[in-house]
Amino acid sequence: MAQPTTGDQPKALKPALESMTLLVAAVIVHDKATNRVVLLQRSQNAKFAQGMWDLPVGKSEPGEPITETAVRELYEETGLTVKPESLKVAHIIHGAWGVEAPNGFLTVVFVAHEWNGEPENREPRKHAQVRWVDTDSIPEEFVDTTASALHRCLAASGPQVSLDGWKQSLRCS
Repeated sequence: MAQPTTGDQPKALKPALESMTLLVAAVIVHDKATNRVVLLQRSQNAKFAQGMWDLPVGKSEPGEPITETAVRELYEETGLTVKPESLKVAHIIHGAWGVEAPNGFLTVVFVAHEWNGEPENREPRKHAQVRWVDTDSIPEEFVDTTASALHRCLAASGPQVSLDGWKQSLRCS
């Protein structure tokens, strides 16, 4: 049975209320020549992970392709520009729960080796600083999920998937 269409697209079905609600993009800007990456430190006003280091990362807008989310968020946070076609998938994070994602989130982590501009803190209310960091000096105080993606990317282990919060730890009462 053919699905009804509107224009060129099939008619959308009602959203599954218990489905994942948040799609996120993160970008590892890696300068291979100097072996540095662009990182940001979340401010004390951040919605989560206050004071922690992280990759440039942000939520997808409705109808926005994930590569465009990556390009937009990278520019909004750091002032750096990359071309969507220069992004390579480095890692996928599938989280069971997030601060703004009670039904889970999926983060596509891209790596870019070509960019334009110099990093600057374009969102000072959200970030304490944005800067280049040597890959052998990645701060310990880093958001766990993106830290894992960054270290795996730098180890050149190829694209991988990590799961966050899907297995409950056993507790004794």
